[in-house]
Amino acid sequence: MKAGTDAEGGGGMFVLVGYASAHGSTRSIAERIGARLAERGHRVEVADLGRVEHVDRFEAFVLGSAVHRQAWLDAAVDFVDAHRRVLTDRPVWLFSVGMPAAMRRPWRWSAGRERAVASERLLNAIRPVDHRWFGGVLLREHTSWTGDLVVRALGARYGDHRDWARIDEWADEVGRRLAAEALSGHRRRI
Repeated sequence: MKAGTDAEGGGGMFVLVGYASAHGSTRSIAERIGARLAERGHRVEVADLGRVEHVDRFEAFVLGSAVHRQAWLDAAVDFVDAHRRVLTDRPVWLFSVGMPAAMRRPWRWSAGRERAVASERLLNAIRPVDHRWFGGVLLREHTSWTGDLVVRALGARYGDHRDWARIDEWADEVGRRLAAEALSGHRRRI
């Protein structure tokens, strides 16, 4: 998906909204964020992180990954590792998509642990402007029989746990920060 105005034409910034998705919910969140940024006048490219080339052409990054076993997917980690130099020189926002929202109250304490494990290395590597967690989609067909046992033991609920209003709110916040950056003429670190 490519959308928005020409960043060089005085509007917003040229932003990569990159994602690593296992079953599609992270991709759909990235597409939604990209659409919101484009509505704010930014030129946006939404792409699978395993297929992005020439990252130095982007002025800002919004990167997201599904979280499995308390870690970002390999494609996302590999992207950050391969492009650390560019990412530390540009404004970067991160989002993670996991299952804390699917867990019932007694087990939600583990969500904090998952957040810390999934983001600590990335946060230290590229110093993002912000990192947000969103719920994803958990379907029975996405789990093995042992995975289903774990889901049931933890009291998690299958279903769509994406909070679109929360995602939109964050995307709009990112869009405002990018617009302010574009107006100031500083197209590097915020």
